[in-house]
Amino acid sequence: MYSERSGRAEKLGPRAEPYYAFIPQPLPPKPPLVLDAELLDLSEEANRSLGRLDGVTAILPDTLLFLYFYVRKEALLSSQIEGTQSSLADLLLFEYDEVPGVPLDDVREVSNYVAAMNHGLERIKSGFPLSLRLLREVHGVLLAKGRGSEKSPGEFRTSQNWVGGSRPGTALFVPPPAAMVIPCMGALEKFLHDDPEKTSVLIKAALTHVQFESIHPFLDGNGRLGRLLITLLLCAAEALHEPLLYLSLYFKRNREAYYEHLQRVRTHGEWEAWVRFFLTGVRDTADQAAQTARRILQLFEADQRRIERIGRAAGSCLRVHQYLQRRPLLSIPKAARDLKLSPPTLRTCVRHLQTLGILRETTGRARNRLYAYDRYLAILSEGTEPLP
Repeated sequence: MYSERSGRAEKLGPRAEPYYAFIPQPLPPKPPLVLDAELLDLSEEANRSLGRLDGVTAILPDTLLFLYFYVRKEALLSSQIEGTQSSLADLLLFEYDEVPGVPLDDVREVSNYVAAMNHGLERIKSGFPLSLRLLREVHGVLLAKGRGSEKSPGEFRTSQNWVGGSRPGTALFVPPPAAMVIPCMGALEKFLHDDPEKTSVLIKAALTHVQFESIHPFLDGNGRLGRLLITLLLCAAEALHEPLLYLSLYFKRNREAYYEHLQRVRTHGEWEAWVRFFLTGVRDTADQAAQTARRILQLFEADQRRIERIGRAAGSCLRVHQYLQRRPLLSIPKAARDLKLSPPTLRTCVRHLQTLGILRETTGRARNRLYAYDRYLAILSEGTEPLP
């Protein structure tokens, strides 16, 4: 049923319908990981890709701008794996106090993830250790509002949960009983701090993610927090100085393989196969993220040169263009207030930007129009289409 290398089964429940909960062994796995030549090469490739991505921040004209959207992309992708139907545009509309065209719970769930990630990263940057206390704090923010807010935010569970099925006896997977949550999480916290042995950061992130998902320490939000934990761990270890890696894109595109690998670690002890899958994701996603940053920079520079050629209105139009880099969805009343430009001046700039193909009107309405920086939003949104 479960591999001794990963954990053991504990029989629980009533005699009429018993079930087996999984009790994970403390990390690192025993016997130890077999890091053959292929895995070592892949680890080096992933580390180099991560280093190149981290170096992208040195060439960005506005690092905070890129972080703003990268954090939101990771939040959106991780929430989509759990079934939300929000898009990046929906989230931006929600944050800009416009009316989103999706159920409010979906977009609020993504917004909570953004707040949770920001809280965790700020705490780490202030010197607070990656710990059980921090994970409870982050979970409290993650489930603060909307869906799941009634499921003990910030508190480890005190009852049995399960994955799939209507009850533990029919579930696909049953995590440890509530009494084992704190002992299991305590052992995981020690592993995070290199007890009983030092582990390289990417291997540690790979192993920690599986272990957290296997413990499933909260009543809700475990998948999202488990993926967020990867980012927190990489930033705490300074493998990334900023959260530019949105690994949930890889997990979303390979959703079935992702869940299958997690389960086969438990049932067959296939840690090496999971580590290979994880490192491939880090390498490929880091390379894609670095390339995306360069494409966005090229777009901004090309559009700026085109705007500079339009004549007397170029100065105001360039201000609007800079504003669009932070807010790729624009309404004239709000942008006029933010930029302290008169509405007629802003409308003139919008017409110029529409003529250049930089802006597109999205509503088709005569009033309350909304304009999109189309090509920029398209690059940001790659991979974020809701799952069917």
